[in-house]
Amino acid sequence: MKISDKTKKWFKAAAVRTVKTMAETAIALIGTNTIGITDVDWLGVLSACALSGVVTVLTCIKGLPEAQ
Repeated sequence: MKISDKTKKWFKAAAVRTVKTMAETAIALIGTNTIGITDVDWLGVLSACALSGVVTVLTCIKGLPEAQ
């Protein structure tokens, strides 16, 4: 089964958007909750990043302007 160029473009755009959103979530959580690197609740950060990634992918299903 061959994947169309349009589908490849959508997957690439969705992946880029998802990674950016997850990075923004991590930056926000790490930057606001800590005094030092050892104070970071890494499990909480990873959990929030995973959730933001899932939500972003679901939002991308609605449509991606950059993949049109």
